[in-house]
Amino acid sequence: MSTAAVAPHNKTTIIPILRAGARFALPAALLIVFALFAGLAPGFLTATNLVSVLVNNFVLLAIVSIAMTFVVASGGIDLSVGAAIDFASFAFVSLVLAGQPVAIAALAGLAAGALVGVFNAVLIAGVGISPFLATLGTLFVGRSVQQLLTNGGNPVYLPPAGIPETFRFLGHGNLFGVSVPLIVALFVVIAAWVILSATRFGRVVVSSGIQASVVRYSGIRLSGSVAAVYVLAAFVAAIAGLIITSTVTVYIPSSGNAFLLNAIGATFIGTTLDARGRPNVPGTVLGVLLLSIVANGLLLSGLNFYWQQVGTGLLIFLVLAIGFANRKAAAHA
Repeated sequence: MSTAAVAPHNKTTIIPILRAGARFALPAALLIVFALFAGLAPGFLTATNLVSVLVNNFVLLAIVSIAMTFVVASGGIDLSVGAAIDFASFAFVSLVLAGQPVAIAALAGLAAGALVGVFNAVLIAGVGISPFLATLGTLFVGRSVQQLLTNGGNPVYLPPAGIPETFRFLGHGNLFGVSVPLIVALFVVIAAWVILSATRFGRVVVSSGIQASVVRYSGIRLSGSVAAVYVLAAFVAAIAGLIITSTVTVYIPSSGNAFLLNAIGATFIGTTLDARGRPNVPGTVLGVLLLSIVANGLLLSGLNFYWQQVGTGLLIFLVLAIGFANRKAAAHA
């Protein structure tokens, strides 16, 4: 038998293996990291700690990362999700402090966060500024506005004696034995998955992220969908702002920016779960879970905070490198 006759068979065998390797890089990393910390980090496998990983590490980052997933799926980026978190938190605290009902304050917080998305939408879909530059500008403007609203960045506290129980419920409540923040995060994840995979809007968003020109040639106006994506992302990020505020009962200016880099990292880690390297909700959730476990495991191992950041960064590089290398090899096989 000739070499030419064998080569096509080998190629058809190798390509699925390489693609499977790319898609399973993230689940494999998750299992390896879990097993590693189970053996090395004291107390990692205790029920209390695992619940803490979900409630304290996973919930907020998952919500913010879902917001980022919407934007990245459309072919953009949002550097201002932290501003949406912060404005939602500020409005929520301020109205509760002013004696307004908690429900009204929560709605106002969501609206304040969504306004950040509206501002981005005008810049990107209306004016035509690139998403990176537009949201970077919004990040700086949002930070400055917060400084002005708080006399130079002073936190806004709620007096312990005057905090309504309904205010605490979002951050500390339980329903049927399950943490309310975790329930909210799961609802956000499921809703995002349905929107992106089972609605016309989601298909347009994903298609525009893959090849916007083809979508335009088909007669679909992208400006409306792009605008909606940024408003939706800011609204979702604002939900995280309400949970943070309910948990710590204080607004701290620009604290939402702490989630930005990890949200971007989780979203792009999640792309390795897709055969074509596209952002997807299940991948983002696994990416968040991976980063949450690493953060918790390194903390329990007693490593310095800065070494924790180094470890997280190296892990992101490793998962992305394996996924992209296998996908590239499959494409050229």
